[in-house]
Amino acid sequence: MQSPFLTHIADFMRMKRYAKRTISTYLTWITDYIRFHKYQHPAELHVDAVEAYLTYLATKRKMSTASQAIALNALVFLYANVVKQPLPKDMAFVGSSKTKKLPVVLTRDEINRLLQHVPQKHYLAVAMLYGSGLRSMECARLRAGDIDLQYKCVRIWFGKGGKHRIVTLSERLIPQLKIQLDKVATVHRQDRTVNDFAGVWLPHSMRKKSPSYPFKVEWQYLFPAPALSLDPESNKLRRHHINEKQIQRAVNIATTAADIDKPVSPHTLRHSFATHMLQAGADIRTVQEQLGHSDVRTTQIYTHILQQGAGGVVSPLNHV
Repeated sequence: MQSPFLTHIADFMRMKRYAKRTISTYLTWITDYIRFHKYQHPAELHVDAVEAYLTYLATKRKMSTASQAIALNALVFLYANVVKQPLPKDMAFVGSSKTKKLPVVLTRDEINRLLQHVPQKHYLAVAMLYGSGLRSMECARLRAGDIDLQYKCVRIWFGKGGKHRIVTLSERLIPQLKIQLDKVATVHRQDRTVNDFAGVWLPHSMRKKSPSYPFKVEWQYLFPAPALSLDPESNKLRRHHINEKQIQRAVNIATTAADIDKPVSPHTLRHSFATHMLQAGADIRTVQEQLGHSDVRTTQIYTHILQQGAGGVVSPLNHV
């Protein structure tokens, strides 16, 4: 849906420095909310309309708790910042009861087979999903300076929840990373010769504080897009990072070629990273830090796949 109202919301969020993905997600839910109420303006709708919509998501569309929570966040933002009628904290709506699925985990053999079939141009990115436990967007957003070959680590900035962390880097990927870093430098030298090239995108505060940063190699994306494009925020010519859908497509191609009969996505490699670390004897707190989980209980779900069961419990059937 294209409308002056939604355009105003998008412009407002960009002015407030919201992440592009957050803007897109909030607009999707706000649009769905307006459509649910037959295109009435949100200012004409009240708390009961919000409660009805959230209940509909849980009871009719069977949305997960996480999806319903995101929809709620979008509407809270809408009414507080745009409509200027903040929603109360004690709204009465039916919460989603849809349980979270257990993660799909690949065996080491399946990981090896999958990586053998990943298209070469995306091999490094896919291998880092498993080798460092990255989310696909974290991988796509990596910058050249985030890779520390000496200390064999990767710095993740503004991951899920806006958190920073340092994760491990597989030694096996160092030779390919050196080649990739050289490629980034070469592409950037070519970009510098293009008229109107405005450097890589950086948060507003960093651009204002250090105008030279967008033109430094260490700030360029590790996996650059194949072509320059206009930044929708500033309408300046920049080189963005690859679309994470390219990583997803590469994983799908490899899964089919490797004849893996499991539902596999890029996030499956992150699940496998965590499970295999625990299998190798890593402390669960260490795995929690590597994944960037706020609560160790989120990490504990990976113990389901271990051969001895969750918590190291041995089935009594083994001794019958």
